[in-house]
Amino acid sequence: MSATDSTGAGRPDHRGVRLRPATPKDAEAVAEVFLASRAAAMPYLPRIHSDEDTLAWITHVVLPTSTGVWVAEEAGGGLLGFAVLAGDGELDHLYLRPDALRRGIGSRLLAEVRGAAEGALTLYVFQRNAAARAFYERHGFTAVAFDDGSRNEENEPDVLYRWVP
Repeated sequence: MSATDSTGAGRPDHRGVRLRPATPKDAEAVAEVFLASRAAAMPYLPRIHSDEDTLAWITHVVLPTSTGVWVAEEAGGGLLGFAVLAGDGELDHLYLRPDALRRGIGSRLLAEVRGAAEGALTLYVFQRNAAARAFYERHGFTAVAFDDGSRNEENEPDVLYRWVP
């Protein structure tokens, strides 16, 4: 079931967290979550882009060109995480603020993406990101291919996962 009602306004859960479609005004907060999450969960990744370039990418590429972008926010309006569905059935991003882990927020965002996708979903996860791999495997994703890192700009080996409804 979707976390948004027919008006598109998100309903908060019992902990005061609501999901809603992202808007252009969310770009800065989305970039902050992206940067903080990657720094905390994957400190081994090289910093390829500046914070300013990351914000520009979120603002001019991710938000306007993705099939769907959803954010999770606290009752006070603080952004806790986001998920991005690409047009080809790929879960392109799912990131949470480091202090928002293990609260069911990632599962809710994933459910939102599944509800919007037309059929199967794929995603890539860095092989060393054990926590993310365990999360997706718990949610029914299966590893279907392993890569040497040549397909991503970090040159970090990754895993292609697939979920079929």
